[in-house]
Amino acid sequence: MKLILATNNAHKAREFREILGNRFDDLVTLREAGIEHETVEDGVTFAENALKKAREICEMTGCAAIADDSGLCVDALDGEPGILSARYASLDGKDASDRANLDLLKRNMEGVENRAARYVCAIALVLPDGRVFQTEDTFDGEIGVEEKGQNGFGYDPIFYVPAYGTTAADMAPELKNSLSHRGKALRAMEAKLADEAMFGAGKTPEKEET
Repeated sequence: MKLILATNNAHKAREFREILGNRFDDLVTLREAGIEHETVEDGVTFAENALKKAREICEMTGCAAIADDSGLCVDALDGEPGILSARYASLDGKDASDRANLDLLKRNMEGVENRAARYVCAIALVLPDGRVFQTEDTFDGEIGVEEKGQNGFGYDPIFYVPAYGTTAADMAPELKNSLSHRGKALRAMEAKLADEAMFGAGKTPEKEET
């Protein structure tokens, strides 16, 4: 079975292939599938946006499609940037640069004592027969005062993980993948697929499973 990943983000594509690649004959990004499409992400939750993206690509192509929506939620900012994480610093509603988003977050956190934060990732897989699989997980930490590390992307240079005494951007990729919101949500998805008849022995799912 061919699976279309509703993104052109190389970082995400690598993670999806590493964890789900053995469940599909081919896993391709939108660009690799020759698709030019951008979903209007007007959901109010990560799960709603992920499902909308996957459904649109599945309906357009007749192929299985998978999508994620993820972002950073900061307690002291009432959950911001949240579903707007990629366009936090945008003035026109489009994605802003990592640098601009990071700088705005740092300004908004100046003088704030409560630094608790978490990454959230929701994943939705839609099959041509209408079946839907969804998972969601988190990566807990806090907003650091100083940037550190060259790995990762987005808010990783300032996302501090107390248990490891460093930021997500300063972690070895293997460690970050084992802890990350997307890695955990992807492994939960892989476990769901392992139970399905078309991906291995298991039960036939209901129309929608969350």
